[in-house]
Amino acid sequence: MTDLEIAKKYKMKDISIIANELGLKEEDIELYGKYKAKILNKSNNKNGKLILVTSTSPTPYGEGKTTMSIGLCDAINKIGYKSIVALREPSLGPVFGIKGGATGGGYAQVVPMEDINLHFTGDIHAITSANNLLCAAIDNHIFQGNSLNIDPNNITFNRCLDINDRALRKVYVGNTEKEVQRPDNFSISVASELMAILCLSEDLEDMKNRISKIIIGYTFDNKPVYVKDLNITGALTLLLKDAINPNLVQTIEGNPAIIHGGPFANIAHGCNSIIATKTALSLSDYVVTEAGFGSDLGGLKFLDIKCRYNNIKPDCVVINTTIRSIKHNGNCAKEDLSTLDLSYIENGICNLQAHIDIIKKYTNNIIVCLNKFYTDHEEEIEFVKQYLANLNIPFEISTAFSEGGNGSIDLAHKVIEICNNKYELNPLYDLEESIENKINIICKNIFKASEVTISEDIINKINNIKNIGCNNLPICIAKTQYSISDDPKKLGYPKDNIITIKDIKVCNGAGFIVVYLGKIMTMPGLSKEPAYINMDIDNNKNIVGLF
Repeated sequence: MTDLEIAKKYKMKDISIIANELGLKEEDIELYGKYKAKILNKSNNKNGKLILVTSTSPTPYGEGKTTMSIGLCDAINKIGYKSIVALREPSLGPVFGIKGGATGGGYAQVVPMEDINLHFTGDIHAITSANNLLCAAIDNHIFQGNSLNIDPNNITFNRCLDINDRALRKVYVGNTEKEVQRPDNFSISVASELMAILCLSEDLEDMKNRISKIIIGYTFDNKPVYVKDLNITGALTLLLKDAINPNLVQTIEGNPAIIHGGPFANIAHGCNSIIATKTALSLSDYVVTEAGFGSDLGGLKFLDIKCRYNNIKPDCVVINTTIRSIKHNGNCAKEDLSTLDLSYIENGICNLQAHIDIIKKYTNNIIVCLNKFYTDHEEEIEFVKQYLANLNIPFEISTAFSEGGNGSIDLAHKVIEICNNKYELNPLYDLEESIENKINIICKNIFKASEVTISEDIINKINNIKNIGCNNLPICIAKTQYSISDDPKKLGYPKDNIITIKDIKVCNGAGFIVVYLGKIMTMPGLSKEPAYINMDIDNNKNIVGLF
């Protein structure tokens, strides 16, 4: 049975009932049909506990981090507490590309899954429209006389589209005799600075202020040009006036889910909006949220960027892993993943160790959860369990995919127990450190680099960032998700890596500096057999292939 078929088996509650159960009044929400709503105001004033779900290095097969997060939320509700799962919105790029949807799976899903995976409430479309309006305004300003003296060859803000399209990685814009032809490129919408701003803003006014501070490029004499200089801040904020409000939906077990914002974790900062997280914390006892990909990407950025800016910290960090992920990192071939061979587990468990080491730099409130698949062997599970026992790391198994909330009851009890342990969140670096030092601290402590290669061109860009007063911003690393290093082929726990800084860019509005490593692309491409080839809809609007 497909995920969509399972989801259709369950009768959804009217979203107004879900809102009412949270203590939200009619005036606190704006309905988007029967099963979706925007939250406009927070009525309750709880101070819930925050649970962060991160993961070992992802593989092409998927590790079910979202499924486990949803199952954990359902389980916490089952044992008598009020819990909300707070997730990111799926991007259409992966939905139609190789990955498919991002609403969980099996009996641990958020619904209506087809709406959430497609246009949802239009938030990402609003981001795309605002982003491209700004790009149009930049080129129009140059066309109309360029009173700001913008250098067309030094524009740093680019167009975006929420589809995987490698043909747009390098383009030229300007087609008339009067227009200045210049190189440009498209990023995927969820990697745009506007998406990051949406997710890091406290409210509409804060978002407006952040938008005004976006650096769109530089003048001929290398002075920064800001959005506010183009007199377009108000118009861009207007396009995002509804998108800033978090979206309320539900799990298939009828528990509340807040889904808002969708920055990629391998390029952007990989966390749902701070408004969504804080709203959930004000309405529940326990909030389960996730950060994209592994702890070396979304987890790192959650702890170093989102927590640092918003005075929050996770009371427990769950590291999600799977037997097939461990075996993959032990160089097990795809056709052998379901075969019992402990040598692959022995070789690959170092990847789990790597992610434990990363999280322990911030907190000891850790638990490892094995997302169990039917192909797993008890001997393999026992090996992982004993390995973690030797490290004194709590361990549980989740079968949420096949059993929903019932499959994560033991995990829920352990997580709640850990949430009661007091601790201080330790930042990896001080913001006052130089940009070079911050990059080196991350690369050497997290990615186990023996050497960090920074070209003269990158040094010049770093000096320029310092000159415009942006030295004290946190670092957002953009790199492959498949390895702790910047090389996707280096599996397991590679050490003594030579890390190459490909590029660096300041996102002044979002409030961080993006450092690009290796061969990372900001616009993904489609695979030879994309997910869209299996999708269809009939005259009765029955959908197939969306999962």
